[in-house]
Amino acid sequence: MSTNAELYGQDFFTWTQTTAALIRAGKWYDLDREALAEEVESLGRSEHRELEHRLDGLLMHLLKWCWQPSGRQTGHSWRSTIREHRRQFTRLLRDSPSLRPRVALVLSESYINARVDASDETGLPLVTFPQACPWTAEQVLDADFWPEAPEAESKQPLRHINFDL
Repeated sequence: MSTNAELYGQDFFTWTQTTAALIRAGKWYDLDREALAEEVESLGRSEHRELEHRLDGLLMHLLKWCWQPSGRQTGHSWRSTIREHRRQFTRLLRDSPSLRPRVALVLSESYINARVDASDETGLPLVTFPQACPWTAEQVLDADFWPEAPEAESKQPLRHINFDL
């Protein structure tokens, strides 16, 4: 039988199951401590990536909501998508409350990604969207916050008037 350290390089799934069994049996000296420490750290990085992913998606939909209001009434409601992103974000922060202070830190980086994605999805030029995030982390996560574009940018295009009588 392979040692725990050998299993880590050969068969990750078997390593996880064997490691869990060794921990439960209290066989601390049989563990591959370095591999176990790496995997525990990886779990934390995974949670942080989930925070970034959720924030990217939420910001993109808030941008679409704000700068392309015509899309609010389409079949797949942006409102429900924004609510779902916020629910998932709330669950993530409930399960890992130490991520909450990182939201403000990640906001500006996520906004850069969301801005590009919103431009791609809406077909609006990138310059349509502010260069810096126009909202605070608290606003983004607030279930009652529904942003509107600044007045100068939210004006509807002039309707075509038919002068043929």
